[in-house]
Amino acid sequence: MSPRRKRMRRMMNPPVVKGFKPYGQQYDLKKSEPVIILFEEYESVKLCDYEMLNHISACEIMGVSRPTFTRIYASARQKIATALAEGRQISIEGGRVAFDKDWYLCQDCKCYFNNPDMDMEIRKCPLCKSENFKFIGQSTVKETSPDTDEELCVCPLCGYSIKHMQGKPCKDNVCPECKVPLKRNNLL
Repeated sequence: MSPRRKRMRRMMNPPVVKGFKPYGQQYDLKKSEPVIILFEEYESVKLCDYEMLNHISACEIMGVSRPTFTRIYASARQKIATALAEGRQISIEGGRVAFDKDWYLCQDCKCYFNNPDMDMEIRKCPLCKSENFKFIGQSTVKETSPDTDEELCVCPLCGYSIKHMQGKPCKDNVCPECKVPLKRNNLL
């Protein structure tokens, strides 16, 4: 019997950073694997510890059951504790989430932005003023191919893809043809 497919978790906004790195005399980035915190785990910590919501309110916002939310939250706190205790890097990526707002990606400056005023049509990137952007709203953050649960790293220019390796950021892989760093396919 195969496991049940995970439901999408709702997020208000993507994280403002992609992760954190420790610093100090004892820190050596090459000796330890980063701790991967999923987007849904990040959102659970943000809702409970930053916005000070209780689990019932937070689970309603994320669109999951109360026990599921508690498991997500406990997993996030365990990973954060591991990173702090072992002096490891934290990387925020992956998971199965959908954003509540419509999000766009500027093809020129690679900035993500949303449309806070839904009455006005977006015509250009608010950062670089480019008109070269695309809609990525409500898309999933976890990259999976349609027929498998396999995560992928994809070239934003030509579409070349390889299997994502847990603990290794997609940007560390380079497209053999375009010579650009790969990205998760939902962030293209």
